Amino acid sequence: MDFGITLKGDFSPDRTIALTRQAEAAGFNHGWVFDSHVLWQDPYVQLTTMAHHTTRMRLGTCVTNPRVRSLDVTASALSSLNRISGNRMVLGIGRGDSSRRVMGKKPTTVAYLKQASLEIRDLAAGKEVSLDGHPTRIEWASGELPLWLAGYGPKVCRAIGEVADGIILQFADPFLIQWCLGFVKEGAQAAGRDFSKFQVMAAAPVWVSGDMDFCRRQVRWFPAMVGNHVADMVARYDASELPSELTAYIEGRKGYDYRLHGEQGADHLEFVTDEVVDRFTVIGPPQAHVAKLLHLKRIGVTQFNIYLMCGEEESVLSQYQREIMPIVKKG
Repeated sequence: MDFGITLKGDFSPDRTIALTRQAEAAGFNHGWVFDSHVLWQDPYVQLTTMAHHTTRMRLGTCVTNPRVRSLDVTASALSSLNRISGNRMVLGIGRGDSSRRVMGKKPTTVAYLKQASLEIRDLAAGKEVSLDGHPTRIEWASGELPLWLAGYGPKVCRAIGEVADGIILQFADPFLIQWCLGFVKEGAQAAGRDFSKFQVMAAAPVWVSGDMDFCRRQVRWFPAMVGNHVADMVARYDASELPSELTAYIEGRKGYDYRLHGEQGADHLEFVTDEVVDRFTVIGPPQAHVAKLLHLKRIGVTQFNIYLMCGEEESVLSQYQREIMPIVKKG
């Protein structure tokens, strides 16, 4: 299992540099940033900073979307970063949540996400694509751009299996990860692709402590954030198509304030139960982290990505380096 970090978009440049350097030295393989341009800083500026201060980590968006920027602009930014980083960039992309909903706009369709992702990847490799009927090519661009798509529902998971190199799943719930991967495997098989080579990311916040009540307070914002995606799925699918383990917890959800996206103590967290926090995140003493991560590893998760945004980030990285990652990598 690889390990990654995602940095919140309001970290100062100095903090971004320090945390990225610490993570790479600790053995983390991937560094990710959110793309929500109204709420946080521009991700490509943050990624440039990270690229200049690392030598090994792969870097990418977790996640961008195909509607906030034109496809050629996104491809050009990632191609430029590939030059700076020595071809270490990754395209993480989804339908668009906070970066669009905070402006009152809806996420894009699965069909357009699939099409746009492939066009960004081709443009970043210097290939010609047709944009709005006009042949377009970034002449100076070259190199690989691995494609990771984010999603949960059956339709998007099948599409991910058809075209992507990996899937981004924003929870650490083994049952729900296996449910999603079933559809990814269907998509891969339908497209004649080898599912055994597929990459699977589980992304979630963590907290290392024996005080479970304190742990839950630190990360309760996360299932509330995931609830936005779940509510969107419930509106688009028949209830019989979705597991109750995914949908039941949002029954008491009254709304979501995107101005407090990912923030502790927001009013919209009340509907999230302790049981859901425990399923969706990785919390507790070090041995509990090891046990859950080994479980995720057994069911096919190839990367665990820590949403490093709960406070005491330096301590979390140190604890993972000393007490958790070595055991998981050997297990």
